[in-house]
Amino acid sequence: MISRIWKAVFLCTGLGLSSTQVFAQITVTELQSPYSFVSSQTGKEYFISSINGEPEAADNNGFITKLDANGKVADLKFIQGGKGSVTLHAPKGLALVDQTLYVADLDTVRAFDINSGKPTAAFSLAEGTANGSSRVSLTDLVSDGKGVLYGSDQQANRIYKLDLSTHAHSTLISDPRLAGPSGLAIHPKSGQIIAVSWEKGKIFEISPGGVITELVSNGFFSGRFKNLRGVDFDRWGNMYVSDSTTGKVWRMTWDKRFQVIAEYLPSPGDLGIDRANNLILVPYEVAHAAEMNGLETPSDGKPKKEKRTLADYGFVPPPPKPAPEGTPKK
Repeated sequence: MISRIWKAVFLCTGLGLSSTQVFAQITVTELQSPYSFVSSQTGKEYFISSINGEPEAADNNGFITKLDANGKVADLKFIQGGKGSVTLHAPKGLALVDQTLYVADLDTVRAFDINSGKPTAAFSLAEGTANGSSRVSLTDLVSDGKGVLYGSDQQANRIYKLDLSTHAHSTLISDPRLAGPSGLAIHPKSGQIIAVSWEKGKIFEISPGGVITELVSNGFFSGRFKNLRGVDFDRWGNMYVSDSTTGKVWRMTWDKRFQVIAEYLPSPGDLGIDRANNLILVPYEVAHAAEMNGLETPSDGKPKKEKRTLADYGFVPPPPKPAPEGTPKK
């Protein structure tokens, strides 16, 4: 049912298959309250976090699912709390850095080898952050590609900074204006941190120095967003955000034009974009499932006069091109 919803909406809104993909939709089931869905930089590996219980419970039964390059489940419980030396309570946001998968797990950032699934490090943010005076509950993670991880804390209205080389961590910003920062991303061109708000449906830009700028908010007469969960960018700089309450995924272009690319979704979570293969990755917490779908490659910006056909989305072969004018007949 989920795939049919995506397929219909993609065709109606002008989104479809990447020319490099041979599948339209792939659905992953048997997950347990999946939260985040990410891909490696090469687009050959995918990981999904499953809370598997209460989102704030230290029950050590969370797990990470690994998919192969074709989107097939390679190991449903590739990393599993309570198995061997693994501690994993309620995994939420994920960030991939080289051969390491970083996981937001309550007040700790846990690191795992993406090939073996074995734990390699754990960084507790419970002590030494914000004077140690309040509880830490990580929501999402993002890497700046320069050795620094940023983590959002939706409940505390904070964003933390973790230096992977020194393991030092600190509070980058603590501000009620963040209104429940949930999803994080790094703008591919500016390098600024992008945070989406759960409580007020806002989108913020935050500098590496902690300066906050409101990019998008609901107007007085319009309530476009409700509870934003995830955010990411495609290779051309378009932003995608998921609204868990309204069941929509939005795309925002560089000139701040908005378009709903999918709707009627069962609580879309912390989405990701596979830039290598031009795919959108969406977990569905209440449906205990996740999906991969293709995104259309942007045109040259000129409106397409011809009506779109199934060939534009890879469902049927494209029609033969007409011979150039003046070509002599045989």
